[in-house]
Amino acid sequence: MHRKFRVRYHTPTTSEPSFSPLSTTMDSNLSFKFYQVYDTLKHDILHDPLFDFDNGYRQRLIDYNVRGGKMVRAFSVVDSYQLLKGDEQLTDDEVFLASVLGWCTEWFQAFLLVHGDIMDGSHTRRGNPCWFRLPEVGMAAVNDGVLLSNHVYRILKKYFQRKSYYVNLVDLFNEVEFLTITGQMIDAREKDLSKYSLSLYIKFYLLFFFHMQIIVSCAFLMFGENLPDDDVVAKNVLVELGTGTHIEEFKCTWLIAKALELANEEQRNILMENYGSNDQARVAKVRELYHTLNLQGAYEDYEIETHAKLTKSIDSHPSKAIQAVL
Repeated sequence: MHRKFRVRYHTPTTSEPSFSPLSTTMDSNLSFKFYQVYDTLKHDILHDPLFDFDNGYRQRLIDYNVRGGKMVRAFSVVDSYQLLKGDEQLTDDEVFLASVLGWCTEWFQAFLLVHGDIMDGSHTRRGNPCWFRLPEVGMAAVNDGVLLSNHVYRILKKYFQRKSYYVNLVDLFNEVEFLTITGQMIDAREKDLSKYSLSLYIKFYLLFFFHMQIIVSCAFLMFGENLPDDDVVAKNVLVELGTGTHIEEFKCTWLIAKALELANEEQRNILMENYGSNDQARVAKVRELYHTLNLQGAYEDYEIETHAKLTKSIDSHPSKAIQAVL
């Protein structure tokens, strides 16, 4: 008989040095098995007969970039699957496969971060030098990022090839990768502030909702359901989540889009002249204008309105299981 598990969470203690201190982690029994899955997947990659070279470098590539984050995506795949199962406890096989998918989301994120750090010219990631900043790595990180992406598909093939939803899983990761890279292209090349608007912001962040979509879709597929293209309620909820503020990096955020909407001609000129500069005096001018326009109050109103809309959308979904996940 399979041993059964139920997902439980606790706040990590100082005696858990391998976990991020900001993360939420599973109970010790399931957490131990979850990290055992990581060791299994890493062993699979390092001993793949098609990649039989320099295991020391590849092992560091994986450990340095895949682990060390908050693990929210990975844990949430397991948690979402448990919510879909309701009161039914998880078997060993279910825990293993859900954990594999969770780790695939972390591998996928590692690939995106390695490339994103290069594009942004970043210096640190998770308190350590960015992978490409390491002297022994450099621009080899471009290929390393592609390799991390490739690992995802090797893992999916090994553990899900015989599953009825295998093609859907591969398509999910392919689609989200395409959307994310497209978003990064827009992010890197769209530097005309006059084109920034709330409409562009919404379209732009449609390309960045993979954090939620990939978690939920992995759980749905394993549960035996797909998130259909016409499931407007679920997808609208997923799209509404996520925002950021990057004055220096010329990001199209809610704040700059709203500021341009509220600003008069003189204020718009201030934004045009100073937004996207690394000069802290110019950054300060933008922040001061944000304060003048009371963007904090506007955002609080937006947040309350969005929360109410999301709650209403979730409650209207016919599936109680999907409501629980969302």
